[in-house]
Amino acid sequence: MSDENEKVLLIIPAYNEEESIASTINSVRNFMSTEVLNFHLNYIVVNDGSKDRTPEIVKEMNVDLINLRTNLGLTGGFAAGMKYAHRHDYDYAIQFDADGQHLPEYISEMVTAAREGNNIVVGSRFVDEKRPKSLRMLGNTMISTAIKMTTGQTINDPTSGMRLFDKKAIEFYVKTSNMAPEPETISYLIKKKFKVKEVQVTMQDRLAGESYLNLRRSIEYMTRVAISILVLQPFRK
Repeated sequence: MSDENEKVLLIIPAYNEEESIASTINSVRNFMSTEVLNFHLNYIVVNDGSKDRTPEIVKEMNVDLINLRTNLGLTGGFAAGMKYAHRHDYDYAIQFDADGQHLPEYISEMVTAAREGNNIVVGSRFVDEKRPKSLRMLGNTMISTAIKMTTGQTINDPTSGMRLFDKKAIEFYVKTSNMAPEPETISYLIKKKFKVKEVQVTMQDRLAGESYLNLRRSIEYMTRVAISILVLQPFRK
């Protein structure tokens, strides 16, 4: 297969994102209409049981939709998208936030990095830029250190949600139990000899609404992930 025939799927999980989903979709459409791409790019929204008008807006915009009747959380929503990518034989699948934080202009660079032989490509804020000093970033550093200690590889931005998976990684993801779009999975895949690379990206603030992860929840999340990588993951088969 030539590069031009490769298929890339953006998986956009969405839960109560009625204020930002249209802008996110339009940003992807604008990118597709203005950039000359040497691959086929498609996108699908996974509505994770939203209680607002998210699914109605997606349908009104004639966008492909996986409509989950109940809220399964990011893990379940992203898994549904990955199963779709696997079933439809996509070469690459990219996790892409519905809240406007991820920018489509970095898609081509991520695909290029995957074509160089990397199975997973992480859109990282901290390849060329220094990580700012804050309590939230302290947790990011803690997870990065845990991954380094257990795999030997440095992942500068392990909590980035903008991640590309190649066909091999997609198949492994859907056929392996207890997979989640979390830093533990990146650590686990490194241990399974998948090649992971980071590329520098810029992310913007949410277009609307507030993140579930306030400061307290962020600290709790970072601590849980670090413990999982250091203590629990060594026992995972």
